[in-house]
Amino acid sequence: MAVRSDVTRKLPVGAEVRDGGTHFRLWAPNCQHVELVLLESDGVSERQVMPLEAEGDGYYSGFSDQAHAGNLYGFSLDEHKQLYPDPASRFQPRGVHGPSQLIDPSQYQWKTSGWRGCALKGQVAYELHLGTFTPQGTWAAATEKLPHLKDVGVTLVEVMPIAAFHGEFGWGYDGVAWYAPFHIYGTPDDARRFIDEAHALGIGVILDVVYNHFGSCGNYTGAYSPFYFSTRHPTEWGDAINYDGEQAGPVREFVVSNAVYWIDEFRFDGLRLDATQAIYDDSPKHLLAELSQAARAAAGERSIILSAENESQQVCHVEPVDRGGYGLDALWNDDFHHTCRVAATGHAEFYYADYLGSPQEILSAVRHGYLYQGQYAPRQKRRRGSPTRGKQAAQFLHYLQNHDQVANSGRALRLNLMTSPGCYRALTAVMLLGPETPMLFMGQEFGATAPFSYFADHDVDIAKLVREGRWGYIRRFPRTAKWGEHGELADPSSRETFEHSKLDWSECKRNEPTLRLHRDLLRLRREDPVISQQDWTKLDGAVVGAEAFVLRWMADDENDRMLCVNLGRDMEWSPLTEPLAAAPRGREWQLLWSSEDYQYGGSGTPAFDPKGWVLPGQTAIVLEAAAAEGELTGNCRTE
Repeated sequence: MAVRSDVTRKLPVGAEVRDGGTHFRLWAPNCQHVELVLLESDGVSERQVMPLEAEGDGYYSGFSDQAHAGNLYGFSLDEHKQLYPDPASRFQPRGVHGPSQLIDPSQYQWKTSGWRGCALKGQVAYELHLGTFTPQGTWAAATEKLPHLKDVGVTLVEVMPIAAFHGEFGWGYDGVAWYAPFHIYGTPDDARRFIDEAHALGIGVILDVVYNHFGSCGNYTGAYSPFYFSTRHPTEWGDAINYDGEQAGPVREFVVSNAVYWIDEFRFDGLRLDATQAIYDDSPKHLLAELSQAARAAAGERSIILSAENESQQVCHVEPVDRGGYGLDALWNDDFHHTCRVAATGHAEFYYADYLGSPQEILSAVRHGYLYQGQYAPRQKRRRGSPTRGKQAAQFLHYLQNHDQVANSGRALRLNLMTSPGCYRALTAVMLLGPETPMLFMGQEFGATAPFSYFADHDVDIAKLVREGRWGYIRRFPRTAKWGEHGELADPSSRETFEHSKLDWSECKRNEPTLRLHRDLLRLRREDPVISQQDWTKLDGAVVGAEAFVLRWMADDENDRMLCVNLGRDMEWSPLTEPLAAAPRGREWQLLWSSEDYQYGGSGTPAFDPKGWVLPGQTAIVLEAAAAEGELTGNCRTE
């Protein structure tokens, strides 16, 4: 065994396999002595032990000519008998408490080396959880479903967190080994193969990452350094990460390098950053700004998409770094979801109490993104949001379902099971035809009925705390305030809860009308020359009834489009005094599409009469300003 310090590394920490052996480097500022321990294949017997050299500033490194891809290893700290996994382990094949495994990413032979990445405009996102997306819950099984997504019209898959976590199942937001793909989903090369096959179909893949806290079980970073955690900024999920305190530099480096790692070694097409309001950083340059620049540099000539979930709704996330922003591309818009949810269900409690579910709210969300742009929010007792003026529609992700919002209903029901079919189809049309970037939650395209509950496989004591915390949150909704005492609420730590959350793919065939609805809407979104522009500046709208509104796309050639949405009963629109109802000169409105078409499971749509408008109840219709024969308008004949 030899030690080499002249090795050029890709990442500042972790184990990097190369010709002749492996180079190891880690940060352990509180340790006086660090040893690399190579293990036999049983993961227990020691094959070789080698002390790492102290570089200074808390870093230790060394080169082993006995360490090769596939070998298991760990670190001994200050001659303690316990063996710790590598904080930057690329794989934990026996779980987060077991030894780390050496991975050589260069062994995977990419088929799509010419892939140029993804630009934001034109994307249709699809959020999925690998463990429940298929019965098998693996990368390999998910790969087989990619042609289905392609057929529907999905262009961008967003994978919920895969960083290794404790237990056999979980959402992934309690990851502790941030560089190691969760072993039960498959190997790192299985993940690469999924991305490679997606690229071959023209589908991008982005990864949901959690940089606001570590999971509570299996996190060994504290054994290496107490400086990973902040004592200044607590989060609701545990200790915040130290991005601006003592010894924050190596912590920032660890996190930024993690983003680079996913973009470089796995060729992910971007990242979705979880709960950025809990990424506390008072440094002159915010971590997210540093991260966005590093991630784009790692992508090289590939285009990547960086999005964020930010409860505070701060648009600085998508502003350029040189103007004080974070340099991201897109933001989730809960406001759109929340107002649509209230409109669909009539339930306006807990955080939904901030919304009316009115036509004006839905219209405003489609035309302006955030509803809260700095106004005072009474329930939160603070101002919320920031102005979206000057931003692009595509920078806001709109959705009717996502992992959080489905799980936050008492029975973890999807929205299609909480409202009428007609109302749901109409709101689906609003989301998929609106100028923002739409996002579907797995199974939504075929009307999945499986619940998506919160689940996490924790040890007994932590499981009890998680269960009480989760149930306590659900009980903040008055209608479920007393649930749980008689089995109404799913137990997050139960495998049954996890299994029940898996998609039933036989519904894809049984619910063909719903699948056809999504496929046709996405084709219209993609191919229609007017709707496909995603341009806020060419979109106008008006509320025309108690539960009805219209959206009009203004085309340069006056071949306008109109989306009429009525979530109430049939409505005779008279008198027709809204200027947006007037067709361009020489044209006449004709019915182009209806959510109540028989092929979508609807009840049918009456013929459209431009002289006596009737907006069908619980329906969305699309009108086209088609060329008409000349007719008199005052004293002028139209051409």
